[in-house]
Amino acid sequence: MHVLAATDGSRQSLVAARQLMSFADATKVDEVSVVAVISPLATVPFANELGGPKPADPTSLSFREEAAAAVGVVAAEFEGWGVAAVHRRVLSGSPAAEIVRAAEEVGADLIVVASGSGGLSDTILLGSTAQRVQHSAPCPVLVSRAKQ
Repeated sequence: MHVLAATDGSRQSLVAARQLMSFADATKVDEVSVVAVISPLATVPFANELGGPKPADPTSLSFREEAAAAVGVVAAEFEGWGVAAVHRRVLSGSPAAEIVRAAEEVGADLIVVASGSGGLSDTILLGSTAQRVQHSAPCPVLVSRAKQ
């Protein structure tokens, strides 16, 4: 089984990955692809709440570097889970379209996305994107919502 986990840099996207690991059988998951999507038209940097090295000069923030750092945090969770391979990708474009395209490219059997966290997911992977992924995905979609 190949799982594609999308992160928008929010804590909720990390919770979504952990929720999957709480009930899925790691012995049946061969590969995990962790992806982040940056918008080429964004006017604010990729919002990474998950940590990673921050530049000394905040004006030098890189969307791609912030997205790669978020992908790294989520990928580290899966690497500790015991799957055979964890892939990391930063894509550019419309989040829903790129998540679906990536799932098709890797032959994903499941997509994991966060929705409705009330935080930064509201701007990247909130309901409308998660909904679009659900309607267009080539496989089942696990949508993780924050506890209210």
